[in-house]
Amino acid sequence: MIEPVIQSDTQAGAQSDLEPGVGVEQALALNPEQIRALQLKSLEMFNYLWGFCKQHGLTIYFCGGCCIGALRHGGFIPWDDDVDVFMPRPDYERLAKLWPLHANTQRYEYVRTTRDMVTGDLMAKICDATTTCISAYQRDKDIPQGLTLDILPLDGYPASTFGRRMQMIWAYLFSLFCAQSVPVRHGGLMAFGARALLGLFGGRGVRYRIWRLAERKMSQTAFAATDSLTELCAGPGYMKNRYPLAAFTSAREVPFESQMAPIPIGAETYLGIAFGDFMELPPDNKRKPQHAPAFLDLETPYRKYRGIEYYR
Repeated sequence: MIEPVIQSDTQAGAQSDLEPGVGVEQALALNPEQIRALQLKSLEMFNYLWGFCKQHGLTIYFCGGCCIGALRHGGFIPWDDDVDVFMPRPDYERLAKLWPLHANTQRYEYVRTTRDMVTGDLMAKICDATTTCISAYQRDKDIPQGLTLDILPLDGYPASTFGRRMQMIWAYLFSLFCAQSVPVRHGGLMAFGARALLGLFGGRGVRYRIWRLAERKMSQTAFAATDSLTELCAGPGYMKNRYPLAAFTSAREVPFESQMAPIPIGAETYLGIAFGDFMELPPDNKRKPQHAPAFLDLETPYRKYRGIEYYR
């Protein structure tokens, strides 16, 4: 049995680009046993999602750390603590409609910011409601607080320079008004502008309308109308990337842990653009979890901690 672990005020974890507006977090220093428990529970959640996607004809593939892990380690990177997947934007939006109708929503909840629930994240997630995994930047929020799996949409990259520039503007507006927090890690000028815009448009309804409009505008380049893709829901750094469409036309299955798992058909091309020499191990000081939680209990539903460990 993995005992619940509680944040120490002296422990600081790394902040991810997927957590806009968060300063230095107070987070757990996870030991190898806890990291492995997170990995196995995340893989269980992924297998359910993957099976659901196959059943409904949706394309999905590992991205980021799990994609690197599949090629470099044949499984999880030893210090990786989550699962991230890509979906083409059309499939990403179809999943949002299909999940509440056909998925086991008592166990696996679909979580995405709405007008009435601001998660602080830009992407959709699947949450295991039988677990508790609370991030410091979400501790004050009345949202699902179980272990989550990130689902990031891939969007068409406009062919024209002007079209791409407008896409980036819309993507920044989406990021700001969807997360509704100041991106403190990306320069003082951006933080100043973000603070001014949030102050000018303070109402929940108007913020929702802005980010919904921005989301439609930034994702309007159809796959059939472009030869390149980008990711717009993973923070400013990844927004700049341009991937060849050919790298994502289908998935291929490779060994991952004791099973097979999907990665993009051109995974090596994608990873080279996003991460450089991804087959080279990072320095020792970089080999640590990037999303360490402030509170973790993989054997207790998060709702039992409402008012105690979150939304107090």
